[in-house]
Amino acid sequence: MINFLKRQLGHDAHPMMQFIKYAIIGVMVTALHTAIFYVAGYLFFPCFKPDDIVFRILNLSVEPISEATRAFNATICNAIGFIPANVTCYILNRLFVFKSGRHHVAVEFLLFFSIAALCIVIATAVQHALIVHLQMQTTFAFLINISISLAINFAMRKFVVFKR
Repeated sequence: MINFLKRQLGHDAHPMMQFIKYAIIGVMVTALHTAIFYVAGYLFFPCFKPDDIVFRILNLSVEPISEATRAFNATICNAIGFIPANVTCYILNRLFVFKSGRHHVAVEFLLFFSIAALCIVIATAVQHALIVHLQMQTTFAFLINISISLAINFAMRKFVVFKR
């Protein structure tokens, strides 16, 4: 049983297990990113509508702000959550999901972050447009942002950053 677990947690696990581990790590770092996003958006850079679903569920009140300010502040909150979430993501993926060695560790880290940064720029631009042009709730725009980032990041990390 212990050998089975070691194999599954190792880098040579079946591709399906590799994806499951990536997904578990993704959920963990997404939760971290989301927590930071909401704390920053509630306490420091207001970016939520008074009728935002999360704040209605938690019975918290927020002051109304303009769509442009809300979109700008949501971008700042997203950037604040990006760094700790991606450092955590890199470390966990390197340990449990992907094989290192395609590149020197410094290059690997820079590629990992560069790809994540490109993804977050694209996804945040979509988030910004959804908030400004469609007046979408920040929570739903953020969920779309996260979904775009996860899909692009997995493919790029698997085929560009780490060994297959």
